[in-house]
Amino acid sequence: MRIINFIIVCGFLLSIQSISSAQHRKLPVDTTVITKHQALINGQSISYTATTGTMPVWDENGAPIASLFYTYYKKDTKGDLSNRPLLISFNGGPGSASVWMHIAYTGPMVLNIDDEGYPVQPYGFKDNPHSVLDVADIVFVNPANTAYSRTIPESGKEVDKKKFFGINADIKYLAEWLNTFVTRYDRWLSPKYLIGESYGGTRVMGLSLELQDRQWMYLNGVIMVSPADYKSYNADNALSSALNVPYMAATAWHHGLLDQDLQSKDLLDVLPEVEAFAIDELLPVLAKGGFVTENERNSCLEKLERYTTISKENLLRHNLDIPTSYFWKELLRDEKGLTVGRLDSRYLGLDKKTAGERPEYNAELKSWLHSFTPAINHYIRTKLNFKTDIKYNMFGPVHPWDRTNDNTRNNLGRAMAQNPYLNVLVQSGYYDGATTYFNAKYTLSQIDPSGRMKDRLFFKGYRSGHMMYLRKEDLKKANDDLREFILNTQPKGEAAKY
Repeated sequence: MRIINFIIVCGFLLSIQSISSAQHRKLPVDTTVITKHQALINGQSISYTATTGTMPVWDENGAPIASLFYTYYKKDTKGDLSNRPLLISFNGGPGSASVWMHIAYTGPMVLNIDDEGYPVQPYGFKDNPHSVLDVADIVFVNPANTAYSRTIPESGKEVDKKKFFGINADIKYLAEWLNTFVTRYDRWLSPKYLIGESYGGTRVMGLSLELQDRQWMYLNGVIMVSPADYKSYNADNALSSALNVPYMAATAWHHGLLDQDLQSKDLLDVLPEVEAFAIDELLPVLAKGGFVTENERNSCLEKLERYTTISKENLLRHNLDIPTSYFWKELLRDEKGLTVGRLDSRYLGLDKKTAGERPEYNAELKSWLHSFTPAINHYIRTKLNFKTDIKYNMFGPVHPWDRTNDNTRNNLGRAMAQNPYLNVLVQSGYYDGATTYFNAKYTLSQIDPSGRMKDRLFFKGYRSGHMMYLRKEDLKKANDDLREFILNTQPKGEAAKY
């Protein structure tokens, strides 16, 4: 491997050996590259330092068992950091690198894409004038086996995957790593925020209590971007199916397929009507199953066809329970012979056959990999000056993933109850068919079913999909919403008490 000569390597024998062993592709366990930059962000000229490197995960005996790749952006400011927020950023997967939000949302650079998020050539990146770096320093963390992060096997042994690859294992070791990071960079006094996208939503829900209970680290905010909540996804079909219908209506509206009286309305005037139908009418009918009356079924059938544009015949074949994968295949099957994207239903795909129950590929993900992969590889080498022959894993080998004992939603509620400073923001795109926006609203409602903390729970929606920030208009809006959330949740000297 090749390491540039101004990398600062912390003193581990393993690090030195990995540099000298050119026949093996290995990164040092503990290393940094520091670069200086200037940017115009939110109308301000900002100088900042980027620290890019790897940092160990320690076992109970103090030995490194993994090394996580990270990039830390710090605004160049004088004085202590007690009033300077720190935003800790994760993506999801599980198994995804932090690339997505790093070079398309909150970081100081964004992809070279068109205004709706589609790839354009030449590939690359440009300044992000909407980054939240003006109000918070940001660290982008890559969990084990994503990006350049890697697990470290003990001599002569296989890696113990149970320490890394599962909901609770992931939360536990990442909390330990964050303790090391916060200590090294002297951020204990700073207001701290976690942001997680997709599966990262599950991750940051769990980390909120793990950091509090095991690391004694208290947060000011948890931000979930298009969150995955397996409590609702793994619930009975009646609940998960009903929660998906408002997304289907939004997608049909976007493609101009709804009845004229609905199509002529603004999207945000249509969705409350569909949400009420999903909860008040469809959910009870689905819950009754085979014991529902004909009148109840027929009444629901009429409205379900109206909101989804799926024919009554096909709705009955599915017992009014429409799989999202079928919806992606069916919606434009007859009109255009195209599929719609899973993570963003504005994107269209072209299958070999129009027949079938699901699309042959995810149109949106293929489009995103088209632009993200060359950009992040080029950015890390040329802008951050971190050079290695190690493969950057957009998606890394982390399976099988243990999803058992998922209490992350309840844990976030408990963390909020114990910490009056802790606030929650959810950001979702209306055209996201994987982690639908109404599922996200449901998650918010269940974090605190009593309603006594609802003044600390916030939702923002966008006219795009899973990665709403790829759309130019929503890149600004989403960062502005995030900026406002951070600024409004500073304690300003107020005591943390009820």
